Amino acid sequence: MADKKDIDEISGVETTGHEWDGIKELNNPLPRWWLWTFYGCIAWSLAYTVFYPAWPGITDATAGVLGWSSRAQLADEMTELQAERAVYLDRIASIDVTEISADPDLVQFATAGGASTFKVYCVQCHGSGAQGGPGYPNLNDDAWIWGGTVEDIYTTIMHGARYETDEDTRISDMPAFGRDEILERDDIVDVAWYVRKLSGQEHDEEAAARGETVYVDNCAVCHGDAGEGDPELGAPNLSDAIWLYGGTHADIVAQVSSPRQGVMPAWGDRLGESTVKQLAVYVHGLGGGQ
Repeated sequence: MADKKDIDEISGVETTGHEWDGIKELNNPLPRWWLWTFYGCIAWSLAYTVFYPAWPGITDATAGVLGWSSRAQLADEMTELQAERAVYLDRIASIDVTEISADPDLVQFATAGGASTFKVYCVQCHGSGAQGGPGYPNLNDDAWIWGGTVEDIYTTIMHGARYETDEDTRISDMPAFGRDEILERDDIVDVAWYVRKLSGQEHDEEAAARGETVYVDNCAVCHGDAGEGDPELGAPNLSDAIWLYGGTHADIVAQVSSPRQGVMPAWGDRLGESTVKQLAVYVHGLGGGQ
């Protein structure tokens, strides 16, 4: 006579007959659809190992009858991408940087390429948002030491500033009026007060009056009579509120006495002309370009 089935009193489900410490195992088979899906996955995985790389070996893996590889696919995609990019790069290379703005497609391509280049080569000094910092110019504002047209920016990036190995680099050397004993200490203190007056900051009126004479005799030739600066000479504007090395009286005294001369690399040889043009278009489009 067949054994009587053991039915769980609470659930009414047949048990497997297994019991552990009073706990019985219910005999609940998996749904048929789940089982067939599982078997289908097994069959698919076996077929996959035949057609595609799958089984690892000592030095390599099975290639699969289709001969497909992710490396080959990537190489094909990169080749296709390079071909698409070459169309734009050739056009950028063949025209002046000032002509790029006339073609919206080129502007979009150059801006995207310039943004990528900026994140790799420029953020270390100018910041991730191009906001700059002490000694490193903010590229978002409209104050440009060497000019803010796209052509000016291109030249600055291409040849750098005070970069000795590039014969076309931007050069502006401010005399060390204190270190080289060109001016007396009192004259430097007075002219610093006058520079603060030019920029509308609090100042010692009596000292600034004396400093005006010192400024006219020694500083106006580069920075202008009203401190407006001169991009042709790389002379900063002293009448605004933007200060590369600080605008306190002590900061100005220190800069006049022993000026810090910032150096920017010449990127032309390293990045190439097309990439520099893209970078110039991107920087010019940040909001402060002239």
